[in-house]
Amino acid sequence: MKPLSIRRIVTGHDAQGNAIVQIDEIAGNVVSQRANQQAAVIWTTEGFPVDNEGTSDDSTRSVSTSELNGTVFRIVYYGPGVAPRNHRTDSIDYAVVISGEIDMELDGGVVVHVRQGDVLVQRGTIHNWVNKGTEPCVIAFSLIGAHPVKTGGKTLDAIG
Repeated sequence: MKPLSIRRIVTGHDAQGNAIVQIDEIAGNVVSQRANQQAAVIWTTEGFPVDNEGTSDDSTRSVSTSELNGTVFRIVYYGPGVAPRNHRTDSIDYAVVISGEIDMELDGGVVVHVRQGDVLVQRGTIHNWVNKGTEPCVIAFSLIGAHPVKTGGKTLDAIG
């Protein structure tokens, strides 16, 4: 599997208030939690409204899949035959397929095939990403903390 290589550019301000490039690098925090998958956290935030001050590299904060009172921006590589991970997050997720194709599996056998350029809004649903093709798929995810979904008299907590 070719390593995920994402150029990350982060802006900030100098002491006079001028806009500067604070970080310009290939993301070095690429991790793999299962076979044929890699991910890099590009940035995270905590609290609303977001604080744009300071010079810390907030991609290095310890976060789970999503951040209850914040955001996580992550790029994920799904190789052919990626190991399954059925999960639900307490977040609203905006996703853009950067390259390749992949299937999103939902409850009840619902499968949605997505391709490069497609966008998704994932609203606290349980789902799995399955790459049955021969080429990798890369997706950019912006996860924004949300309350757990409540429906039919029950709370659908984050799992997986």
